[in-house]
Amino acid sequence: MVSAGPALVAGVDSSTTATKVEVRELETGRIVARGSAPHPPTQPPRSEQDPAAWWAAFEGAWRQAGAPVVAAISVAGQQHGMVVLDEERRVMRPAKLWNDTESAPDSAWLIDQLAGGSAAWADACGVVPVPSITITKLSWLHRTEPEVWRRLAHVLLPHDWLTLQLTGRLATDRGDASGTGYWSAATGTYRFDLLDLVDGDRDWSDVVPPVLGPGDAAGEWHGAVVGSGTGDNMAGALGLGLRAGDVAMSIGTSGTVYTVSDAPTADPSGAVAGFADAAGRHLPLVCTLNASKVSDAVARLLGVDHTGLDDLVLATAPGAGGLTLLPYLDGERTPNRPSATGVLTGLRSNVTREQLARAAVEGVVCGLLDGLDALAKFAPVDGRLLLAGGGAHSRAYRQVLADLSGRAVLVPRSDQQVATGACVQAATAATGEDPADIADRWQVGEGDEVAPGPGASSAADVRAAYGALRDADHP
Repeated sequence: MVSAGPALVAGVDSSTTATKVEVRELETGRIVARGSAPHPPTQPPRSEQDPAAWWAAFEGAWRQAGAPVVAAISVAGQQHGMVVLDEERRVMRPAKLWNDTESAPDSAWLIDQLAGGSAAWADACGVVPVPSITITKLSWLHRTEPEVWRRLAHVLLPHDWLTLQLTGRLATDRGDASGTGYWSAATGTYRFDLLDLVDGDRDWSDVVPPVLGPGDAAGEWHGAVVGSGTGDNMAGALGLGLRAGDVAMSIGTSGTVYTVSDAPTADPSGAVAGFADAAGRHLPLVCTLNASKVSDAVARLLGVDHTGLDDLVLATAPGAGGLTLLPYLDGERTPNRPSATGVLTGLRSNVTREQLARAAVEGVVCGLLDGLDALAKFAPVDGRLLLAGGGAHSRAYRQVLADLSGRAVLVPRSDQQVATGACVQAATAATGEDPADIADRWQVGEGDEVAPGPGASSAADVRAAYGALRDADHP
């Protein structure tokens, strides 16, 4: 057990692949302990996990962190998942995760059910129901598993379920709720009329959890205040100390590009999701399904580790000798192509390992820069460009992003932004302080800059080649 001393707070990051725990001093933000435990692997199109595995991973990570005595704790979880409970609050089936694409037919059906289609959905709740969104998974469940549907009493998001295990209370927060497709960030209310499209005979007010406000506590756990929790991207914004105009680009299993805004967003194309943040503002966001998993797959094919892949990428010229990769390996969310696969063009007999490695990283970065272009239509993005997630550790991703964006890239020294953001939220729940003040005091957004290099002169050509491949017809 961590020894007595300054008051501590804990943040939990329950992602697709693992649960991570970070423990910080409440006043200074100094990291005093960390722990991590893996989740079972998944493979789209069916991507499911037993929530019990999340709790087991939390307990393992908590022990690894020293089972500390903390003043407060908050949980950040992977967005959009679907956890269904019966009247006894028992999990009835494995949770469907954000990257499960089996609900693609339900996505198309739901869009057609609302007069005005995609634009009407964006106006109603800030998001268009692509297959990752929770409401499409509810529709899938209603269509495919009628017996489970009959016994359904509660639907939760992953962070909601973990908070329930800590507190015994059903609750969510505005940030994570805004990614469901049935809660509006613009009005701050559930849209039961959208849920009625799935099943008009059900009283949905008893099914969805109450939405806690920023700074609210969900309850207590072993004497610690439990914060409301939030979605992983919302926690990431807190953990980066993101300010209006700043852009965060996170390269993990998925890729995200987001900023904070005072105004809600409604993008009829569905590219920009109009989420709420965890601090009372808004979080317009673009998400891709394929990010570091692409470079990981190519590294495996080339028989190298992450360092070896970086060496290969940086050893060859921008443009990869004409090799271009469209990285939709497991379907894609942005653009909405759930059945897509990867496409590699420009392959010649003299191709090198370096060129293949470079094409993989450039493909991921180009997809994220498409997201930044879409985001710029709805919010200012002229502040700092911060790189987060596992990709922030990669020399190749850092430099390629700086070159192709033509902007300096800030790599924060805090390398677990989601867990850090959960710590910030826990500190807010414990003290009532504004999370921005806590983030500033802890200096979570400080780091090292990577400037564009000579490769920036080829950025337009690289992005044009990628755009041509993206817009071409593929089987």
